[in-house]
Amino acid sequence: MPFSDYSTALVTGASGGMGRAIAERLAAKGLTVHGLARNGAKLAELAAASGIVPHEVDVTDTDALEALVGGLEIDVLVNNAGVSRPGSLLQSEAFDIDEQIDVNFRAGLHLARLILPGMMDRDRGHIVNITSMAAHYEFGGHIAYHATKAAMHSYTIALRQQLKQSGVEVIELMPPAVKTALTADLPEDGDFKIMTTEELMAETFKGLRSEKVEIRPGQANQLHWMSRIAPGFINAQLEKGSAGLIPPPE
Repeated sequence: MPFSDYSTALVTGASGGMGRAIAERLAAKGLTVHGLARNGAKLAELAAASGIVPHEVDVTDTDALEALVGGLEIDVLVNNAGVSRPGSLLQSEAFDIDEQIDVNFRAGLHLARLILPGMMDRDRGHIVNITSMAAHYEFGGHIAYHATKAAMHSYTIALRQQLKQSGVEVIELMPPAVKTALTADLPEDGDFKIMTTEELMAETFKGLRSEKVEIRPGQANQLHWMSRIAPGFINAQLEKGSAGLIPPPE
């Protein structure tokens, strides 16, 4: 079903980056967009600019999610919220690891669990899980982030299988490096081509219009096909490119 036939969407991590861009695009298509984020000030600014409905909510707070979603009828769920803490696992704090698991993975499962009953009753809906090319290719500098994106990828496939006979579509968006706060540690002239959010949105919505269940924009698609031809070479290049992200041992 085209997004233009839907009326409501919920986007997590809507205060900036990819989440904001997606929320703006959906609002421009006439949907009522509920934007979730922890940064209330940025959400308020987005609401004033694009008319989204702001909700200052931490997606790791399952009680808050349940209270919010219980009063909404959602046609499109976009699980976008994500955090990354680069560096050596030996130097990571427990909070950093837990936060990445909770924000990047656990929240997506809980939101789908809460929203799916309504979608199933109406026999329609879209769940869009934003993973990353990091779900398939390991960069040593972002261990927990990559593990959570790989988990999200596996969850997306399994959920798609569960809902195969329903009217609910499960889509995976696998962006490459995108110019957001999450990629601030990547050099502009490095091995990873950094995509703008405008370029990403153009390819994302083109993929949605084509009803693709896996959307791999830009370099993510290139890596996908190159890894089939020369996986050893690609892995070596990615290891080299991420080496600078790992601090030396203390």
